[in-house]
Amino acid sequence: MTKPKNELLFLALGGSGEIGMNVNLYGCQGKWLMVDCGITFADPQYPGIDLILPDLQFIEERADDLVGIVLTHGHEDHIGALPYLAEDLGVPLYATAFTAGLIRGKFEEEGNVKRIELNVVDPLKILQLGPFGVEFVPLSHSIPEMNALLIDTPYGRVFHTGDWKLDSKPLVGLPENPGQLSEIGDAGVLALVCDSTNVFNNEPSGSEGDVHAGLSEVIGKAKGRVLVTTFASNAARLHTLGQVAKESGRQLCVAGRSLDRILKVAKAVGYLKDFPQTIEPEAAMRLPRDKVMIVATGGQGEERAALARVAFGSHPIKLDAGDTVVFSSKQIPGNEVAIGRIQNQLAKNGIEMITDRQAHVHVSGHPGRPELAQMYTWIRPEILMPVHGEMRHMMEQARFGLSEGVPRAIVQGNGDLVRLAPNGPEKIGHAPTGRLVLDGDVILPGDGGTINERRKLSVNGQMSVAVAIGARGLVGTPQIRLNGIPVEEDRVPFIEETVDAVIDAAKQPPKDREKLRENIRLAARRVATRWTGKKPIVDVLVIEA
Repeated sequence: MTKPKNELLFLALGGSGEIGMNVNLYGCQGKWLMVDCGITFADPQYPGIDLILPDLQFIEERADDLVGIVLTHGHEDHIGALPYLAEDLGVPLYATAFTAGLIRGKFEEEGNVKRIELNVVDPLKILQLGPFGVEFVPLSHSIPEMNALLIDTPYGRVFHTGDWKLDSKPLVGLPENPGQLSEIGDAGVLALVCDSTNVFNNEPSGSEGDVHAGLSEVIGKAKGRVLVTTFASNAARLHTLGQVAKESGRQLCVAGRSLDRILKVAKAVGYLKDFPQTIEPEAAMRLPRDKVMIVATGGQGEERAALARVAFGSHPIKLDAGDTVVFSSKQIPGNEVAIGRIQNQLAKNGIEMITDRQAHVHVSGHPGRPELAQMYTWIRPEILMPVHGEMRHMMEQARFGLSEGVPRAIVQGNGDLVRLAPNGPEKIGHAPTGRLVLDGDVILPGDGGTINERRKLSVNGQMSVAVAIGARGLVGTPQIRLNGIPVEEDRVPFIEETVDAVIDAAKQPPKDREKLRENIRLAARRVATRWTGKKPIVDVLVIEA
């Protein structure tokens, strides 16, 4: 596994068996090519953590053989890890203008923009990186300049879709070109590496252009202020909302740093030129209630995003009973509780809410079964390899592809090394994979000591015990401090019993201070377990008196 030989290999370090954190490697003739380098967002399993990064140990150890990183598009689960990991890899990055603009903004925030080579590619030219020829092929998605990659190697061609859908009216960016895709299939494709997210959907995802009517109807009927929350990166949706604001006679206010960033980059590369002039929140609050529309971040329940702050009254924008919030986005699995918390608060405040269950205010950016079937017809791959999905999504796409006439399919997971050619597909090994967490300004192992300790703290709480030991034994009274131990009104008697237990453990202190410390720790924890049923972390300080 040190170097790819005369073969074509595939290895996912993220994004296979999960939705998010996409990192894919192709190996050929001693060299590796990386496609995307994204993040995922933390859940309660990672206390105090917002961002999770892929562990790139495998390719970091082979960085001399890495020819570059090619980016399909600008979503966080495809580019979000670059500011933290790309510098260590030390290779050039390649992206189209809009995606590069988003990446450059991240590098500027991180302060490493001058230390990483970021190349803006001409999508009409083939990029040659070692044994890999890479052609950018436009497909529709919920962000401008989503490009599939046609990767040409001496052992066959791979069509790597990235995230995609079929949309003849994408509003922003280029739609798919059926003729181009058929020509790619005519020339022969070894493997289709394909987005699996919406494989259980029996209907097409729908066109971005069709959302306009639904949003226009909902906002046109609204009596008070209207706040629309959507994915910040969905520039096509922003275009639609700008048009709806004009049509409904409402001035537009944008709330959220990520929205400001997307608008800035989109305009810089030629998109959203007719987007209406926006107003500040203070100005919006002075307008008549039916003359303002707010576009805000936070539709996935992020507690520090604009929508949550509006809902709980800590934002300059205020909503009152009779106002409307439109969720122009899909609820991402795992975010139900966070979104429900905000929706319950909005309901308590008398706010009317509209989601995609009540009106046609959102379409997905990923392909349903009819779109997958059409892609198989155009590309006609010898091998189908699903990615970008949980295992249930990838297994289902493999079954579906075979039923639609694709000759072979293989389902892999993060770390599975797959030989695509010659004589593939075949799993031939397994590489180390894992998760890193961004904890403040520090990157740590997701299953390392710090995070495991924090999990234990969040579940069981913590006790501190301080004792003074002199020549004749214990001096004074042990001091106990508690954090998160569930004793509440019993705190005083609990501490008293713990003090007694510590005194007993220290009556005849052994010469070995580590043994004494362990005796005290176990004595204190036994009291906590007897009182609470929990086993808190117990820290013991022994002072020589």
